[in-house]
Parts: sequence; C-alpha cells; structure tokens
Amino acid sequence: MNNEEFKKRFRLSKNAVVHIIDQIRDKIAHRTDRNNAVSPENQVLLTLRFYALGTIYQAVGDFVGVSTATAGRIIPRVTHEIAKMRKDIIRMPSTQEEINQAKLNFFSIARFPRGIGVIDCTHVKILSPGGDNAEIFRNRKGYFSINVQIVAGADLKIKNIVARWPGSAHDSNIFSNSRIRAQFEDNMFGDALLLGDSGYGVSNYMMTILNEPRTEGEQLYNESLIRTRNTVERLFGVLKRRFPIISLGIKSSLELTQGIIVACAVLHNIARDFNEEELEFEEGIQQLMQASEEVNDNFNLENPNNNFNQNNNPVRIAIIDYFER
Repeated sequence: MNNEEFKKRFRLSKNAVVHIIDQIRDKIAHRTDRNNAVSPENQVLLTLRFYALGTIYQAVGDFVGVSTATAGRIIPRVTHEIAKMRKDIIRMPSTQEEINQAKLNFFSIARFPRGIGVIDCTHVKILSPGGDNAEIFRNRKGYFSINVQIVAGADLKIKNIVARWPGSAHDSNIFSNSRIRAQFEDNMFGDALLLGDSGYGVSNYMMTILNEPRTEGEQLYNESLIRTRNTVERLFGVLKRRFPIISLGIKSSLELTQGIIVACAVLHNIARDFNEEELEFEEGIQQLMQASEEVNDNFNLENPNNNFNQNNNPVRIAIIDYFER
C-alpha cells in the first residue's frame, strides 16, 4: 500500500507504526516460528485494523489471514502492551519549564492565564458487563458506557486519562476521586489551573464558566475560557475520527475495553508526536456513525457540585480583574 492507503486502513502512518512495533516487538514476538507464528508486524496491524473498524475478530482476522481465535489472543496482547506505554506517552507537565510552556501555549489560544490543561469526560459505549452491578454502567442516555475523563493540552495531546468509571458516574465525581485532583491539591503544579465546564466545582486550581456574567470583565472571562475549553472538544473529535472504535462502541470484555481506550489514547499522542494530519472516517463508517448517538454529558442539572460554581472564589476574582483591565 502507498502511505495514504496505509493510513486510511490503519489510521497511522507507516513511520508511526514502525515506531510502535519497535517499542513492543520483544513483548509480543513469539519465541519460535512454529505453527506459522504471527509476526509482530502483523499483530500490530491486525490490532490497529480492529481499532479502525470496531468490528468482530473474524473480520479483522481475515484481513491478515488468521483465525478468529488467534485474533482473539493477539488483540488483547497487543492492546495491553500499547496501553503500558502510557506512563511515558501520557503525562502532565512536571518540570517548571514544562509548566511554564504549557501556560504560554494555552494563553496563546485566547489569553486565559495560568491554564495547563482542559478537563472533560466523554462516554464510550460498551456491551452490558452483566452481573449484579451492570446497571451502574447505564448512563442517563439509557445505554451502557464507560465515562472517560481526559485532560487535554493546548497541543491536542492527552495529558491524563481515567478510563475505569461506569457510565452513571458524574464527571465531577470522577475528578474528585482521581489522582490528578490529588496532585493539584498537593500543589504539584504551583499556581497552574485546570479549565472545566459548569459540571465541575470552582476551586483555586479549577476554573469554570460563570453562569450569569454581569460585568464586561466577567463576559471576557467566559469568552476566553470557552474558546480555550474548545481544545478538549477538538481532541475528542480527532481521537474518535482516528479510531472509530471509540465512537462506535467496544464489544469486548470490560477489562479489554478499558485497555483499548487507553491504548487508543497512547496511539493518539504518538500520532501527534509524528505530526500526523487529522483523519476523517473511512467510507462506510460515517453511515454507522449517523446511527450512533453522539454523547455529550458534560452538564448534569442534578450535579451536587453545581452549587460550588460560586463567583466569590479568590482565584476567579483575580482572573476576572485581569480581564477588567
């Protein structure tokens, strides 16, 4: 295949795929070639094709000439190894230099100060996991999902991901129990800020939209925050178009589903590192997408944290004063 056809089929360039294979080759290679062992190259390509189609193992297995059972062993193995790369690939800025650069990058979008990440959640459809607790995975749209929390950088890279909460969990509850919140509470990022929507509570490190802006400064604050927050919405779109399995839904076990979500996040960041252009859905996938309801559960009127969306937070007041000037 030429590079364009390759990207259309596997959602990444040949160079990016070679890089991924090199990173995990030793972990997925068979010790011998007995029984026509599948090469690391074909294992990775089969898995990427699965992420591109979100279909049954038989369909992607046919693509590289392996049985359904073999595909069912390869995809979890490769997914696990790619997901393990997250510690090096998905990371918040840690040094003061990285934090300062992140602030500059966000400031350049709409002049919102001190931001180093935009936080939001998106639902990924799943099969019912069964058992006594299955219903906690049913979201308020009525279907089963995992509610995935992502912190986006100004460069559209994923800086933090949490992919273990059921669809009924509210965004704010996921954040309240996350490691990233503990890191901000421990002042790991200094005076840096996260930007969220109205579903999150305002704090000294979380800025959200003002519900009723009155002054010019408050209106400018909202406009700047909304334009800056668009980063995470763009990231969701780029991620889901590159790996349609995230949009169409994942028909695998709960453990593998969580691994696939993280693996796709890792691959997304690798694509950004390789300056890969944004992709559109493959022909035929768009029709499936039209039948697949897009979810945006960002704001829940029953969210108990909405009463913390107060206007008297000292950090928010200082930022509004900045816009007043």
